[in-house]
Amino acid sequence: MSDDIKKQFWKALADSPTVMVGATGEREHHIPMNAQLDKDAHGAFWFFTATDNRLAGGGPAMAQFTSIGHDLFACISGTLRRETDRAVLDKLWNNGIAAWYEGGKDDPKLVLLRFDLDDAEIWTADPGIKGMFKLATGMTMKEGELGKHAEVAL
Repeated sequence: MSDDIKKQFWKALADSPTVMVGATGEREHHIPMNAQLDKDAHGAFWFFTATDNRLAGGGPAMAQFTSIGHDLFACISGTLRRETDRAVLDKLWNNGIAAWYEGGKDDPKLVLLRFDLDDAEIWTADPGIKGMFKLATGMTMKEGELGKHAEVAL
């Protein structure tokens, strides 16, 4: 099941790559960030940000994700690190990113963060016909009738 739920997660994230990210152990609110995915990368995704963003220094972090249809939810742990490989920046750069940085790829405020993923808890919400009937009639739901849940390494 964990491979299946991981595939669902990656597809949902590709369809809507906005996640809420915050430093682990800090009391600051999490902030929305647009994940940059690379289909050839395993265990990481990236964020373009600015030097004055509170996450720019990196460190242990958590990200929360909800899919477009609210049928998949994930809490992801990992570590934010500054990406220093210019080839990665060049590969991920696009017009949507360029619109935020007046100096382009060489803007002095530009920071590319790599989120090295450790693990995630992923939930799906897919009650099926039996689950929908139980929800509609107020019957008691049992574990697994509303969807799946897995703790996975990423």
